[in-house]
Formats: sequence, C-alpha cells, structure tokens
Amino acid sequence: MSLVIIDYGSGNLHSAAKAFERAARDSGLGTPVIVTSEPEMLRKAERIVLPGVGAFKDCRDGLAAVPGLRDALEEEVIGKAKPFLGICVGMQLMASRGLEHEVTEGFGWIPGDVTPIAPRDPTFKIPHMGWNTLELRRNHPLLTGIPLGAEGLHAYFVHSFHLAAREPAHVVATTDHGATLTAIVARDNLAGTQFHPEKSQTLGLTLLANFLRWRP
Repeated sequence: MSLVIIDYGSGNLHSAAKAFERAARDSGLGTPVIVTSEPEMLRKAERIVLPGVGAFKDCRDGLAAVPGLRDALEEEVIGKAKPFLGICVGMQLMASRGLEHEVTEGFGWIPGDVTPIAPRDPTFKIPHMGWNTLELRRNHPLLTGIPLGAEGLHAYFVHSFHLAAREPAHVVATTDHGATLTAIVARDNLAGTQFHPEKSQTLGLTLLANFLRWRP
C-alpha cells in the first residue's frame, strides 16, 4: 500500500518524497511513495500527505483548482479515515479559517484559526525561521522515540502564522518563538506539523517513519 504526497503546485515535493523514501527504507517498511495530483491515486493510497508553502489562500486556491482533488481528499481522509499528515501550510489548511490578509475558509478538521505570530516582545524577528525544540502537550504515536523538551531534538520551522487550535486536546506539541506556538496537531486519523519534518534531520525522519507505521 502506497503513501501519496499531493502535488497541487505548493510544497517541497522533492525533498518530502526523498525524506519519506529514506524513512521507509531505514525502517525496513518499503512503502512506495507517490507524488501526484490525480484524485484517483488518493483513492488507491493507504496514507496521504499534504505539504504546503506560501500563503494560506494561495494554497487553498491551488488545491481547489485541481478538478476533483478536494473532494477526493475529503472522501479518503474524513470519509474513509486514512492516515493523513499536513506539513506547514498543509497543516494550517486543516484549520477552520486562515486570517492572512483576508479571511479564507479552511477544511474545518481542526477547529481554530491560523493567526499571525504575536511575540511578547515586538522586536522579536518574524518570520520564525530556524531550529527549535518541542514541548510535549500530550502523547502521540508520531512522537515515539523522539526526545523532546529543552534537551531534546530540534525541528526546522519557517512561518509567520500558526494554528491557534480551539481545543487544547488537539495540540500535541508546541514550540516557543517569543510566544507559545502550535507545532503539532492531531485528532483521530489526522495529524499536522507546523515545522518541516523533511528538513528536520533525525527528529523529522523518525516522525515520518512513525507516520508510516501509524494505525489510528
């Protein structure tokens, strides 16, 4: 059974595919990794990944512009409960709304808004770009074997907005960049990372391998 990375014109598709291929190989899983914009391939996939870089609305519009893709995503992820991972803006699209420049409707899978980072110190540099540790808010299978906290592994972030989840139970991990920011969200068969696991070295490869094994 394959893993599908959705190609809708936004995201680090090559690096994401290579990272998943390495995670599958290193874990002895042999999961085929397919990059596609074909709705039918989502229907054949065991697991689905939605990457995303840039503006919330641009990503939302790009996904909607591919005929049948948004409907197939909803059918397979929500209707059939296939394991899903959103990365960066792909994670933000899971929210109710994006508030970047204008109000844009999200998927509504994780209730909450994608809001600008508002650091406690207004001189704090935005966008948040660089390496940060993660603070655990609740246990989740995707974090198995990953050291967290101040002495833990680091993840790579590039963003100016974050998902302010309405339900604390949906937040798996946070990070700090002048404010407490959502780093990982999850519920049921859904998960999302604000950071880029494909660029996060040991932490990222371990998380991707955990996703390949995850059976929610």
